[in-house]
Order: sequence, then C-alpha cells, then structure tokens
Amino acid sequence: MTGHMIGVDVGGTFTDVFVLNEEDGTATVAKVPTTRPDQSSGFLDGIGREVSDLSEIAVVVHGTTAGTNALLERKGAKTGVICTHGLRDVLEMRRRDRPRTWGLRGDFEPVVDRRDRLEVPERTLANGSIRTPVDLDAVRAAANQLRDQGCEAVAILFANAYANPENETAAVAAVRDIWPNPHVSASSEILPEIREFERFSTTALNAYLQPEVSGYLNRLENALHSGGFDGEFMIVQSNGGVMGVGTACQLPVRTALSGPAAGVIAAGYIAQSAGFDNVITGDMGGTSFDVSLIAEGQTMLSAQTSIDFGMVVRNPMIEITTIGAGGGSIAWVDKGGLLNIGPESAGSNPGPVAYGLGNDRPTVTDANVVLGRIDPDNPIGGKLERLDVEAARQAIDTHVGQPLDLSTVEAAEAILRVANSRMAGAIRLVSIERGFDPKRFVFMPFGGGGALHAGAMLAEVGIARAIVPRYPGVTSAMGCVIANMRQDFVQTINTLVSQLDSTAMGAFMQDHVDQGMALLDAARTTFEAREISFELDMAYVGQTHTVPVPLTVTVSDGKVNPPDSAAIEQAFDAAYNATYGRLLKNGMRRILNLRSAVTGKRPKFELSTLAPSTRGSVEPMATRKVHFAQNWYDTAIFDRLSLPVGAVIKGPAILTQPDTTVLIEPHLQGRVDAYGNTIIEPKEAE
Repeated sequence: MTGHMIGVDVGGTFTDVFVLNEEDGTATVAKVPTTRPDQSSGFLDGIGREVSDLSEIAVVVHGTTAGTNALLERKGAKTGVICTHGLRDVLEMRRRDRPRTWGLRGDFEPVVDRRDRLEVPERTLANGSIRTPVDLDAVRAAANQLRDQGCEAVAILFANAYANPENETAAVAAVRDIWPNPHVSASSEILPEIREFERFSTTALNAYLQPEVSGYLNRLENALHSGGFDGEFMIVQSNGGVMGVGTACQLPVRTALSGPAAGVIAAGYIAQSAGFDNVITGDMGGTSFDVSLIAEGQTMLSAQTSIDFGMVVRNPMIEITTIGAGGGSIAWVDKGGLLNIGPESAGSNPGPVAYGLGNDRPTVTDANVVLGRIDPDNPIGGKLERLDVEAARQAIDTHVGQPLDLSTVEAAEAILRVANSRMAGAIRLVSIERGFDPKRFVFMPFGGGGALHAGAMLAEVGIARAIVPRYPGVTSAMGCVIANMRQDFVQTINTLVSQLDSTAMGAFMQDHVDQGMALLDAARTTFEAREISFELDMAYVGQTHTVPVPLTVTVSDGKVNPPDSAAIEQAFDAAYNATYGRLLKNGMRRILNLRSAVTGKRPKFELSTLAPSTRGSVEPMATRKVHFAQNWYDTAIFDRLSLPVGAVIKGPAILTQPDTTVLIEPHLQGRVDAYGNTIIEPKEAE
C-alpha cells in the first residue's frame, strides 16, 4: 500500500509530525502544542494539519513519552506483586544504594506499596530444580486480595524463574484466569535473566505502566480507525527499533525514552548520508536537552538504564543523557545568589512568559526572545500570533536582573551562558569522559531549540562544526519513519564455556529467531532485509562485570547453527583484549547471558528528495538587531527552506523556518549541502 508515511513524536512541549508522501518523495512537517493530560488529541491534531483523509495513510509510527512521563511523575497504575516467600522487599532494598550519599535516612518509595506485595510458597533453585512446587491456592488468594485492594495490574516475581519458569508459568496462568484485565506481567516473560533486583524492577515497572500506556495507545488506535485509517500503527522502542501496538501494550517498559531514541536514529541516518560517521546529537525541546553519541555510524546501546533513582529498567536502550535544560526550563536565583536553569519547566502550558499564557517566571526561550534571536512575530507551533517581548523582559528583570544587579540584556545573556554551560557539560559526559575526542565529531542540534545553541556548543566543547538537519524541529518524528523493526531477547545461560551444552544454547537461539521472525511476519510492513545478531555476556570466573562478546553465527533457512566452545573462547579473548588490553592467564571463561536481536530493515526514503534546488535567492528577507556577547549586531534574516544548495551565509545571520530557528554567530558561517542540511563552521578566510 503506497500513501503517506507519518512519524509522530510527542514531546513535553510540542507534538511533532513528519509526513512523507511515498509516491512523489515529498515531505511536510507540522508542530502543535502537546495536550495534557491526554496526549492523543494533540497527536490527532498534528496529523490533521497535514493529512485531511486518514484513509490515505499507509503507516503511522509513534515515538511516545507517555511511559517515561508516567514513571518520572509516578502516575502509573496501582500495582500489586506476587512473589516468592522471603523476597517481598527486593524492590525496596535494591542494590543497597541510596538517593543521597550523606545522611542516615533515605526517602525512596518503590512504585509498589509494601501492602500490595504479597508472598506465596514456592522455590526454584539456581540450577533450575524445583525444591517447592508453587501453591496455586495461595496464588489465587493473593490475586483476589490485590484485586480487592484496588490494584489494576499485577506482577509475578519468582526466585530463579530465569533458570526454570515452570512455577512462575503455572502461577501466571492461575492469575490470568481470575484477573479482570490483561495487565499481568511475568518476570520470566519480561526478562529471563539472572539478578533478582533488575528482573523484579523491570517487571514491576512494566506492570505499573501497562494500564496507562495500553489505554493511551488503544485510544489513539481507535481514534485513527474511526477517522478512516486502515494502515499500520507502530511504536518506537527505546532500542531505536519499532514494534506493533500489541507488543507495546504487552511490554510498555520498552517505550521508555522512545521519542529521543527516534531522534538519534534519524540523526545517524542524516549524518551518514552527509558524509559524517561520528556525531554527537543534541535534542533540545521545551523541557529537556538529550545528548547521545554515534561513533563510526553505530549508536551506543546500554543494557540497563535507571529512569530515576531506584527505577531500573534492564532492556537495551540507546544511551541518552538527559538534563533539564530545554527552551521552557525556568531560570531562578537561589538563596546563595547563584543563577540556575531548570529542572522545572514551563512546558507547553503555560509555556515561556512570552507565550502570554500565565507564566511569570523567565525561561531560556524568553532570554532568546529578549536578545532578538527568536522572531516574536512568527513563533513556532502555529498557535500563537505573536510573542510578548515586553513581558519576557519584565520577568527576566524581576527574577534574574534585580537579584543579581544586572541589566535586562546582561541577565538574558547570563541565562544563556548558564544553559549553554550545562548543555556543554552533558556533551563532555558522553564524549571526553568516555574517551572520545569531540574534535573528531560533528554536533547535530535538533528539536525546536537546538539550532539556537549550535555556535555556543562549538565554542564551549571544541567541536569543529555542526550540521543542522533540514527539519531540525521534527527530527525525532522523522526518525519514527526511518527506524527499523527490531526485537531483542535475552536468556541466562550461566555456565562455564568448558561445560557448555551447545545444543541447549542452540535451542534458545532458535527460539529467539522463531519469535522474532514471527513478529516480523505479523507486521504489514515490507522489509528490505532481515538481520539476526547474537551476543554473549561473558567474564572470567570470579569477575562480576561482563564484556559483550559478538558471535558469528550462521542461520540457514531460519535454522541456527550454534558456535562451538572453541569459537566462543576465541570471540571472548578478542572482545576482552580489545576492552582491557590483556588476557588473564589460566582464567576460566564463563557465559552469563545470551542476547539476540532480530531486525527487519524498513525501506529508507532518499534524503535528497528533501533538498532545495540549486537555484534560488540568497537575499535576506529582513534585518533586525540581535545581541551576541557584548554587542548588538545588524543581523540578516533568511528563509532557510528557500536557500539553494551551495549557498553560504556568513554570520551574524538567522535562518527561520516553521519548526525552528537557526542561529549563525558573527564568527561562523552556514553552508547548505546537497541534502538541504546547513553546515555551521568557522568563516572561511576572505
């Protein structure tokens, strides 16, 4: 089915829509305010701006923050836990860590109240043998008690269920027979992996999110279908792949950070097309600044992420560092006279002071408005006629200027300096502090506010140049259209290599491949190719931390040919030596986990279809006074989307478009490449 492919990214402030017409390769974008508390109306409004007939849509791919927000704001469902006798407090004990280093008390509350964590008799040992069969009458009684206590979802968490799920499977079947809804999560289904806390935490958070996320996605799907949509609706995962709505409703914990992940996928594709394999991305929206690193064309995947203290999700996620420094982040002076930015955000409602919707505390956007960097007559998002510059000035005066004895302009510059410093710190965290030289990377700013701060990031971090994509304000939405379909699987093996049962491991590999291929077969999307990858978590005996060991495995006609022990030892030695520069003499090698990924490569659209022509005017539309450092400059204003390929715009200049504003500082220049990207770099010597 050909038609429109639509990517929708719902952020904290704006909902972004990217519409690709597959027939002629053209693309359009829309940006509307995110609606709270139900994000679905903003989602549908954004699509309706660009496509009037939903029956013309072939695919809708959605990057959502619904799960992340529910976790951060603790607005998930009332959840119950049924666990092995003696393990009631694993979620509360965690790893014996605490929110603050100093002091004798911690104030952590797990998402499941202790009254809703019930124990039942059962015991499976680490070797998979069952010491105590599960008491199903006790399980049913616990489920009925949790239901009577008002729980909407339940998680079954049994000891060592990764080694043998028999007890847990029986308990889950008993609970599902009597539970009033489908929101029953089992640890052996969510994460069949060793280590109790991580498995319990991931499963409990999955149950906590199920009613919220599945309700939201079902409302969206029903609204789309009632409008005539008969295409495929898919959700972006935190690993950068996409999954069907049914999978997302069953495994909502995999949607955490899905919107930012889509942005990283798009940034990698755009940068590679433009000839850059090493990229640091900076997604600046209204609420946060999300940074990620792509080295040699590969995104960094983390096996485990802490969404907030004690909220551990063990699931492959693109590594993203997030700080509260978005356009809507509020500037404030503390009791010690220090200027701070965020983490509190004005969001989309009421938004920055200049929006005139009731907020009276200054934000990063207000500072950009006061310094002339944002056009008050053409605000992005389309809902406002004009920004209130005078109100922004008064707010900056009241809350920053007067307490610090600064003029309005000095206070606005101070707000941007602090915000830029915090953003540069996040970039250093993912680059310098991990052994990557930022001089070898390009910076790709996107999101509604990212391109306003590109020059500052080059100066603060020492990156050579920045690449601003054609539609930076909706890059995450574009990433939804680009992302492949991917499913990840894990299974604990926990054996010495010398004692490995290759047949048993091959059976796990085959099961993962069969499940992954079945999910791809069920999708209505066509795939250019299907890829299967395997990796082992391995260490020497006595070591706690593992190294990832990629395996070369042949799969013929869907049948897996597992590697033998010698091949696994050789792969481990190569991976360990690459990581630590040496091997241990006489060390016994141990396999902890098998990780598998099945990926369906979706067709990519040609980015050159977004490029402008090679002919066009490079005359500015207007000029206005813009403040840089200590001075006001007469700054040329250009319509960015009409600039031809090859155009070179020397700073100071501002490039405007519906979804963002690109700032070129006085010592820099912007060059339009063959894909319509703007390369920001130092001015050429004249």
